[in-house]
Amino acid sequence: MKVHYINMLLFALPLNILANNKNKPHTTHHTQKIPTTRSLCECELYAPANYDNDLEMKRVMDNFNKQTQQRFHEYEERMKTTRQKCKERCDKEIQKIILKDKLEKELIDKFVTLDTDIQSDAIPTCVCEKSVADKVEKGCLRCGGVLGGGVAPAVGLLGAMGIYGWKIGALATATKYATAKGHALGKIYGELVGKEEVIGLLRTFFVDKLFPKIFETFDTTSRYTEVTTLTKSILREYDTIRNSMDATVARNCSRFKDMLGNYVQNVGTHGTDEPTAIPKMLREILEIATKKAKAEAADASSKIAADLTAQETNVINTICRSWETTIIAAVVAIVIIILIMVIIYLILRHRRKKKMKKKLQYIKLLEE
Repeated sequence: MKVHYINMLLFALPLNILANNKNKPHTTHHTQKIPTTRSLCECELYAPANYDNDLEMKRVMDNFNKQTQQRFHEYEERMKTTRQKCKERCDKEIQKIILKDKLEKELIDKFVTLDTDIQSDAIPTCVCEKSVADKVEKGCLRCGGVLGGGVAPAVGLLGAMGIYGWKIGALATATKYATAKGHALGKIYGELVGKEEVIGLLRTFFVDKLFPKIFETFDTTSRYTEVTTLTKSILREYDTIRNSMDATVARNCSRFKDMLGNYVQNVGTHGTDEPTAIPKMLREILEIATKKAKAEAADASSKIAADLTAQETNVINTICRSWETTIIAAVVAIVIIILIMVIIYLILRHRRKKKMKKKLQYIKLLEE
């Protein structure tokens, strides 16, 4: 094989590769030689001439034939046992069917003349063998008796008694709470009414115009029961302004005197002096305001207590109604469960009687 590199190296240089190589290749094998063995696939299977003189092939074929025959023999033995079992089972089923048909025919002939008036005492019962239906029947009867005789009445009675007792206690507590709260709120309302009454009476006596500072201080900071403490302040201020030359002040002083009863304008006579008349006026104002405050406080207390009692009573009645509904629902559920158990008991009892009746008929037939 010659290759020219003229296009790559721009000069002609012929190379002889693998051409007339005088050096013979020498390869060393490192793997061991695997001995060849003959098998059936190495030759023609359907050429008996290849097997006649080959002892190894004959031995292989004999071994194969022996194993095949042994396996067929084992298979035949197993199939014989299986066939025998199937045959016996089929024979038994056939005998049962034949016997059943025979008994049915005999029973149909005998039932016409058989007396079917069977009492429950004549039904034989087995104590040691109890079916699931018998156990369920007795369990339903027992559970129905327990639920109907104890649980449902107890839930209804105890639940109603509990709700009634709780309702009485809750109403008493609510009434007590409403009375206390009504008294407290009535007292506050009485204070406000008394304060308004005192302020109105002081304005009637022109105190807000003659003594504005004293009036404003009392209106913003003092309680109505402290009106009698204004005596000294009013007397001190009155001594200051009684001889004032201001026409408005003089007119208000004249009105104030008329209200006090210190000076009667139409008659022109003097009555009680100011140090006696002003404390008397304040005491009368306090007495009037106190009476009105107490009356308004009592009225407000009763109204508030009645409103709160009505509200709490409605809440308590709503809670009691919800609890009563829950108890009624529980009792109804228990009654429904009892009815279901009774129905199951009656059905199972009817089936048991029917079954035992049929058994007794079989027994009579066998005795005949």
